[in-house]
Amino acid sequence: MKKNPFRIIWLVIAFLSLGIGAVGVVLPVLPTTPFLLLASFCFAKGSERFHRWFVGTRLYRNHLDSFVKERAMTLKTKLCILLPVSAMLICAGVLMQNIPGRICIACLILFKYIYFFTKIRTIRPEAA
Repeated sequence: MKKNPFRIIWLVIAFLSLGIGAVGVVLPVLPTTPFLLLASFCFAKGSERFHRWFVGTRLYRNHLDSFVKERAMTLKTKLCILLPVSAMLICAGVLMQNIPGRICIACLILFKYIYFFTKIRTIRPEAA
């Protein structure tokens, strides 16, 4: 098996993403799931052993397992992703003087909600 020359870089990015994602569990303004998805991807690229470890953690099982296996999330998980990011985008839109920029932010917010509620199935917590 050929060694990946960027293995260390993938692992550094994975651990940084894992750290930010873990902090996001506690801080509502920091999204957890995107950082954990990035960590999972980077662990898979960097080290099979670290990827197996990460997939076995409770953090992974609580936040990503249902999405990875079934492309589905609980309503709580969806809202925990969407609401903080939407709040930050709304703040940026309010502070922005540029009308095309505000329109772009509004479209981005709209697209996020449409995507999350049409492309990602919503499952009950007990099914996750």
